[in-house]
This record gives sequence, structure tokens and C-alpha cells, in this order.
Amino acid sequence: MIRSFLNQIHPVEREILDEYLSHWQEYSIKKRSLITTVGRTERWMYLVQEGIQKSYYLTDEKEHVIAFTYSPSFSGILESFLTQTPSKYYLQSITDSKFLRLSFQQHQELMQEFRPIETLFRKAVEMFAIGMLERHYELMAYNIEKRFKSFVLRSPHLLNKVPHKDLASYLRIDATNFSKLLATVKV
Repeated sequence: MIRSFLNQIHPVEREILDEYLSHWQEYSIKKRSLITTVGRTERWMYLVQEGIQKSYYLTDEKEHVIAFTYSPSFSGILESFLTQTPSKYYLQSITDSKFLRLSFQQHQELMQEFRPIETLFRKAVEMFAIGMLERHYELMAYNIEKRFKSFVLRSPHLLNKVPHKDLASYLRIDATNFSKLLATVKV
């Protein structure tokens, strides 16, 4: 599944992809575990095999969910990983999770050695940036009902796997309004 996911981003020769994947290490954590914390530099890039994670920041002790990650996808605090500077927010498992992970140093070495891996990662970052711009547009331009409908069409599987307070935070909807939308909006 991971191989297929990566090849959908950018096809890479089997031998090169095998070499790249051979450097990834298995890593597992229990639900509600912090993976990355504010002030800590992200040293790992993750490929999610199982489980769901959320990235969020805190303001006055209130969580503001930025994103969810789940299989198959990359996970981690991207800007901290890319710049090797302290993270401004948290990454936490929502459920028990299994990953493959690769260190920053190994990732840099493999990108220098294999141009197709560098292209793969560049295209993955481009896809991430486009997704964030689309999400920003939805948050700015859509009313709460349209944000809710768009989310349910894109990620219906998360409705029963992620706490509704986290989904409401992600959509920038009050938890009470989220419950009302869940009960009344037909998608």
C-alpha cells in the first residue's frame, strides 16, 4: 500500500524505491500519545500505516486542530522537519498508530543520491501546499454548513473514528453547531 501511495505521487523505479523504503523504520504508539511537541524539532518524517493522528496548536488552553493524518499518508510537523527548527504545534495520535519513519539526515542523503526521490518529495510537498491552500479557501469562503458538507464528502470515514470536538475544531465550528449539522444536514 505504501509503495502504491508513493508511486501515485511520482512513479519511481522499483530498485530505487526499494532502496529508499529499506531505510524507513517501523514505529508504533498508543492512542493519545504525543509524537511531536511545541518547541521540539521534528527529526522524523512518517508514513502512516495504521491509525489516525491530529496536529494542533493551543491558545489559552484550547486546541485548534490543523490537520488529520491516516493511512496512506505522510505525517509529522512538516515545516519543523523541512527547516529543522522547533515546532510551533503538536502532533498526537488519536488511535493506536503504526508508522514507517525516516530521519531527516537519511532523507536528505537519499534525496541527494536519487533524483527520483527528490522529485517524489517535491511533488508531495506541492500536493500538501495545494491542499492547505484549498483548506484555507474553504475556511475563509464557506459558511459552516458548506464546510461541514465539503468535509463529509472528502473524509466521511473520520466521522465515526475521530472525536466530534476535534472535527468541530478542524472545521472552525462550535461543537454545538457541529452536533446540529450532524443531525440535520443531508450529504
